[in-house]
Amino acid sequence: MTEKERRQYEKLVLTPVEKLIPALAVPTVISMMVTMIYNLVDAFFVGKLGTSASAAIGIVLGVQSIIQAFGFMLGHGSGSLISFHLGKGNREHADMLLATSFFTAMGFSVLLSLFCFAFLTPLMRLMGSTDTILPFSRNYATYILISGPALMCSCVLNNVMRYEGKAVLAMVGLVSGGVLNMIGDPILMFGLGLGIDGAGLSTAISQYISFGILLYMFLSKKTITQISIRNYTRDIRELINILKVGFPSLIRQMLNSVSTMTLNNCAMPYGDAAIAAMSIVGRITMFIGSAMIGIGQGFQPVSAYNYGGEKYARLRRAFYFTFRLGMVFLGILGILGMIAPGPVVHVFRDDPKVVEIGATALRFQCVAVLFQPFTVTANMMFQAVGRSRVASFLATLRSGLCYIPILLILPRFTGLLGIQSAQMWSDFLTMLISVPFVVRFFREIPEEDYETAQDLHYRESAAGQK
Repeated sequence: MTEKERRQYEKLVLTPVEKLIPALAVPTVISMMVTMIYNLVDAFFVGKLGTSASAAIGIVLGVQSIIQAFGFMLGHGSGSLISFHLGKGNREHADMLLATSFFTAMGFSVLLSLFCFAFLTPLMRLMGSTDTILPFSRNYATYILISGPALMCSCVLNNVMRYEGKAVLAMVGLVSGGVLNMIGDPILMFGLGLGIDGAGLSTAISQYISFGILLYMFLSKKTITQISIRNYTRDIRELINILKVGFPSLIRQMLNSVSTMTLNNCAMPYGDAAIAAMSIVGRITMFIGSAMIGIGQGFQPVSAYNYGGEKYARLRRAFYFTFRLGMVFLGILGILGMIAPGPVVHVFRDDPKVVEIGATALRFQCVAVLFQPFTVTANMMFQAVGRSRVASFLATLRSGLCYIPILLILPRFTGLLGIQSAQMWSDFLTMLISVPFVVRFFREIPEEDYETAQDLHYRESAAGQK
C-alpha cells in the first residue's frame, strides 16, 4: 500500500462520517454554489439587455445540460469505479478507468459541439426560442458550444477527484473559473460593448481556464490516479461498464435538458416574460439545490469506497447523516428564499410581469427543496455502489417521469399556476417513490462491517511506518 493509498484509507474508512462527510462536502458545496453563482451572474448582467435576452439564457441552459450530461456520465461512472477499485487496492485498474473516460470525453465532446453547430437554429427553436429570443440564444449558444470540450472534460476530472477524496483540489479548479467569469462578464459585455456575446465569451474563457487547472492537478501528480493515453483500454467492456455506472447521471442531466425545453414551450403562450421568469427562478433554485448536490457528492466517495471495502454499517451511518445534513442546509436556504421572493427575482430583471410570475414560482420552488435531500442522497448512493438500474430509474423521476407529465397536464386546469408549481409536486412524488428502494437496499446488505484484505494491507503498512 502506497503512502497516498494509506492516507486515503485512513480518511475514507477510519475517520468518523460526522467529520468526514462535511470535510468532503464543504469544498464540493462551494464548487457547486460558485458554479451556480456565475450562472446567476450571467443572468444578472444579461437581464440588463432586456427580457428576451434574459429568456435566452434559459433557452441555452438546455444545451449546457446536454454537454454536462455526457460529462457527468463519464465522470460519475469512472469515479465510482475508481473509488471502488482503490478500496480494493487495484491502482492500475483505476488509472485505466481514468484514461478511458477522459479521452472518450475529449473526442465525443468535439463531435457533439460540431453536430450542434450544424443545426444551431433548429436546435434553439426546439429549446423554446421565440422570434424575439432567437437572435440572443443563437449568439450565446455559439460560445457555450465552443467551450463544450472544456466543460465535458472538466466534469470527468472534477468527479474523479471527488471520488478520490480530493474535493479541495476540484474546488480550486471550479472556483477559479467561476470567479474569472464573474469578472469577465461586465468587462466584455459593457466595457467592450459586446452585449450577450460578451457573456458567452466570458463563460467560454473561464471554462477553458478551469479545465486547465483541473488537468494540471493530474499532470502534476497531486492525485492518486494519473492520466496517460497509454492506459486507454481497447477492451470495450470497460467503457461499457463506465457508461453503465454513469448512466443515471446521463439520464438526470438529459432530462434536465428535456424538462427545460418542455418548460419553455409550455410557458411560450404566456410570452417572453413567463419564459424569462421561469428561467430566472430555475437558476435561483439550481443555486439552492446545488448545495444538496454538493453534500451528496461529498457522500459518494465515502459510500463507494466503503461499499467496495465491505463496511456496510459505516455506509448506513453515512447515508442517514448525509440526509439529515441536507435537510438542515436546504431548509435554511428554502426559508431565506421564501422571505422576499419578489425582490430576489427583481435583482435579475426589473420587468414587473417577470417579477410577478417569478415570485410565485420561487415560493413553490422553495417548498420543493425540502423534498430533495432524501432523493438526492438515495440516488447518489445507488449510483456510487453500482446499483445502476435503481439509480437510473430514480434519476428519471424528478425531471422526467414525474415532472414532464405534471408540467403538461396541470396547466390545462390551473393555467400559469400549474407551470409555476409543477416542480414542487414532482419533487414530492419523487421522494415518496424513492423511500421503498432505500428500505429494501438496507435490508439486503449485511448489518455489520466486514474485515477484508485491504484492512490487512493497511495494518501492515501502518506497522511498517512505525
